[in-house]
Amino acid sequence: MARLEIRSLDEDLLDGAGRLLAERHRAQRRREPALDEAFEDPTVARQAVASLLTADSVTSLGAVRGGDLVGYLVGGSRDVDRWGPNVWIEGAGHAAVDGEAVRTLYAAASGDWVASGRPLHHVIVPATDEVLLDAWFSMGFGRQHVHGLRDVPGHDFSPAVPAGLLIRTADTDDLAALASLDLVLATHQAAAPVFSRARVPTFEETLAELEAEGLADPRFATFVAEYDGRVVGSAVGCAIDESSEHAGIVRPAGAGFLGFAAVLADARGVGAGRALGETVLAWARDAGHETIVTDWRSTNVESNRAWLALGFRPIFHRLQRAIG
Repeated sequence: MARLEIRSLDEDLLDGAGRLLAERHRAQRRREPALDEAFEDPTVARQAVASLLTADSVTSLGAVRGGDLVGYLVGGSRDVDRWGPNVWIEGAGHAAVDGEAVRTLYAAASGDWVASGRPLHHVIVPATDEVLLDAWFSMGFGRQHVHGLRDVPGHDFSPAVPAGLLIRTADTDDLAALASLDLVLATHQAAAPVFSRARVPTFEETLAELEAEGLADPRFATFVAEYDGRVVGSAVGCAIDESSEHAGIVRPAGAGFLGFAAVLADARGVGAGRALGETVLAWARDAGHETIVTDWRSTNVESNRAWLALGFRPIFHRLQRAIG
């Protein structure tokens, strides 16, 4: 096998990067056809790669073997206040014909990242690509976050709501309860075993934000679960286009999005979480979506169990390596 040569991902290599990404996406769509067909076009895929080159502190490398581009990597930084000293390899930020190209590219890039004080490395990888997953796992990465997808239910489906539970649309009288539920998720994810780095806001900050946003925006459907007359859970549905995290090649075109769900700790076990999730599935169907997406921390035991049980299957994994 010819030796790998690592080069800067210059203009003359971008066409090859577009072809590699289009081939990766075409293979993924054979198993997940709801993903956006547009990225099977090498020209569209090339644009997706080129758009990443404008990120802060970007690194862009190509791996060439025998004169052909066999892999590339683009890493840039996201908001440091939210993510810490980081590098992100986005969904369109890497593709390769084999794992050795991935390993060599990361080896070439990561030294400068750590030397510049960025030890937190993230990469978004197709869940169906065993070669890429194995390559990143072999470089010390672990699964941190999951993007899940499922078809919406048929028109004969209706949410199963246990006795004593009421699922309804939220109104302005629920804002304080919704603020408390926002904090339930944030606090839960800050604790073991998730250990999220995100700052947990105060109740006052959360309530003020909800009051400013209101509940009248037709783009968002907010539901609450009442048990014995008390709001114990909430969930939000919207179009996937409203999610900045699900953008570009990782976004299934036209999907709905289960953007939030939480249940008070003392109300878990009454069926509120599943009833809320099924309500958002039915909402997505009635809103004209054919598929629906959600995402969760894989270390959030409750979320991982709930969303897999509700029929979501992984389509992308966010992997992380924390050095030092």
